[in-house]
Amino acid sequence: MMEMLHDLTPLNRAVCSRGYDQAAEYLMEVLPFREIVVPQSRQHNGWVVPPSWDVEEARIEKDGHVIYDGVVHPLSVIALSDSFEGVVTLDELKKHLHYDHRDPDSIPFHYRQQFRSWNRDWGFCLPKRLYDQLSPGDYRVVIRTTQSQGEMKILEYTHPGSLDFCIALAGNLDHAGVANDGLAGCVVGLEVMRRLKGQKTKFCYSLVLSPGIIGSELYLAGLNKIERDRILEGIFLEMLGSDTKLAVQESRRSMVSISYALKGSLDDLGLSYRTGPFESILVNDEYIWENYGIPMLSLSRFPYPEYHSSKDSVEIIRSDRLEEAVEVLIGTIERLESSPIILKKFAGNVCLSNPMYDLYADYGQVALGDKISEHSVSMRRLMDFIPALERPVSVKAVADHVGLPENEALDYLRQWDSKGLIQLL
Repeated sequence: MMEMLHDLTPLNRAVCSRGYDQAAEYLMEVLPFREIVVPQSRQHNGWVVPPSWDVEEARIEKDGHVIYDGVVHPLSVIALSDSFEGVVTLDELKKHLHYDHRDPDSIPFHYRQQFRSWNRDWGFCLPKRLYDQLSPGDYRVVIRTTQSQGEMKILEYTHPGSLDFCIALAGNLDHAGVANDGLAGCVVGLEVMRRLKGQKTKFCYSLVLSPGIIGSELYLAGLNKIERDRILEGIFLEMLGSDTKLAVQESRRSMVSISYALKGSLDDLGLSYRTGPFESILVNDEYIWENYGIPMLSLSRFPYPEYHSSKDSVEIIRSDRLEEAVEVLIGTIERLESSPIILKKFAGNVCLSNPMYDLYADYGQVALGDKISEHSVSMRRLMDFIPALERPVSVKAVADHVGLPENEALDYLRQWDSKGLIQLL
């Protein structure tokens, strides 16, 4: 994983660029991904694939001396900058300069033009310390870029399972010149898939690597309804190499099997982590997946001080933190594999007291003097919960939700299975 980060971090992985293409080609040598190519001619819901864009030359000169070289770091020129050559005053130059307001020595990540390719300007990102040293006078600016018809590339790898249901792991392969934001999650996901190779699993497991936001949108929009419905749940992998605490952000939806499996795996390993509801820790591609009806958790180490800056480099990555994330995900998969999933086969509500079913969990009536136990209440909650299931879910997740041991919940659910109301897979 560290070798991949060393090799890929320096590339200018703009959404459509030589650097992104090089990263995709590199990873396809490591794992046999399927490459999905989305042409610039395709638009969806207002999302537009940007042109292919690369920086060939970029600098700021004063009095015949280069005071800033814009190709030293991939973040030095704003993403999708227009070409420009000319002499400008300091006031005009500063309108096109951007610095990190958190740190005087780092270069910020200016990315928004990749999503607004119809409204572009030229510009540089530079350290605030250099910005503050600029003196009045004329400056010669050179930004020379090459542009062509864009093609967005999305990588998809699927580990087959015995069931026609899939668990998705996803990450962002773009984010030029940075290591933790996006790329660290990609290499963790790739390592998980490498360790699954040759293993027999119940679920399919897919790894989807794409440019942030727009890549997830166009990937999911490109699937038909049957293909999307196969994806039960997923985890978005983000920023997993820094020496910061792991964070689990929940799905927007309740009752998600992978949530119980992920937190159970973290607990099994004795790891400290924090958790929060949807959008309470960060906002990234997981909201795209959720809007297609796919519950998507986030596993990250956010926040970390170097976020969206040139200091997000391989130097802040710890190999033991990457390995820790891999072990958490392998443990999550083992937990998912060990518990049957419930596939509901009826609609509405069933009269469970009818002798043809005889599944009614009666916890008694207080008014008639019955003593109601906590166990009987949990059984009643389980009975009432099954008709409300909207998607297949694991027995373990449901058992934890209603407060029953998994084996007791499973015994009761097997009776539902025998009556043809559900199928345990």
